[in-house]
Amino acid sequence: MHRQERIQHQIAETIGELIVGRQIKDPRVNPLASVSRVIVARDFSRARIFISGYMDDKALERSVAGLNSAAGFIQGRLGKVLNTRQTPRVLFVADTSIAEGFDIIQKLSDT
Repeated sequence: MHRQERIQHQIAETIGELIVGRQIKDPRVNPLASVSRVIVARDFSRARIFISGYMDDKALERSVAGLNSAAGFIQGRLGKVLNTRQTPRVLFVADTSIAEGFDIIQKLSDT
């Protein structure tokens, strides 16, 4: 596994544990939210974290806003886990691809 992939995996795992363990105190963060994908810049300066979950779009957007609000806390935790010169700045993005996939499957099964 390449270093960039390993860092992406560590970021996803760490943030997932923070969400499920309710260590992020922002009430907007839904414990059903999950990390679906992480993209880290080649120089490890930035990371885009895609969040999805079994919730409506408004709840997902609230969770993403709560995670972006707690970005400093999350970066601090990542700094302790990652073995990089600098900790990537995190940006959380709503990932609606799972819900869109379910909608397509539902439409196909209805026909």
